[in-house]
Amino acid sequence: MIPMDYFAHESSYIDDGVKIGRGTKIWHFCHIQSGAQIGEFCTLGQNVNVGTNVKIGNYVKIQNNVSVYEGVELEDYVFCGPSMVFTNVLTPRAKYPVADKELYAKTLVKEGATIGANATIVCGNTIGRYALIGAGAVVTKDVPDYAVMVGVPARQVGWACECGQILDDGLECEKCGRKYAATGTATGTAIALLEEE
Repeated sequence: MIPMDYFAHESSYIDDGVKIGRGTKIWHFCHIQSGAQIGEFCTLGQNVNVGTNVKIGNYVKIQNNVSVYEGVELEDYVFCGPSMVFTNVLTPRAKYPVADKELYAKTLVKEGATIGANATIVCGNTIGRYALIGAGAVVTKDVPDYAVMVGVPARQVGWACECGQILDDGLECEKCGRKYAATGTATGTAIALLEEE
């Protein structure tokens, strides 16, 4: 028998064909479904469900009562707040269930993004690197890197530093000193981290 190099509470269920990285902790009443891949040093809080074939990167934190459904991918250092919601079908019906998994609309959450408690991410969208989704927000479209999103539907109200601090108008972080610059894109404004000296 090969010893586990991760922790899973005895109340959790881990199906066959799952890959879990070293140092990961899976707490009470979780279910990890077949084909799921979870990276190293992740933390899954109580009552987390990870769907079939879901990919989760390294150092990801998923708080209590979150379901990461098939079609969702989380890159490294993503934070999912308590009871936030992912979806994977745009037009679900109980009477006409989705039989073809190709109908799943893919959702990608990029490195370092934070999704606040009780937020909802409508499927088929990408959350940019280090974006900050406020508690209770409903994301209905792609989110740029570093964007701060709040409300229903979510709208952008500012920019966030990689450290999590809201940036001032000069796009400089008062907490860690990182500096950013505005860049023009085809779909609107974006920012980029300036090279550190």
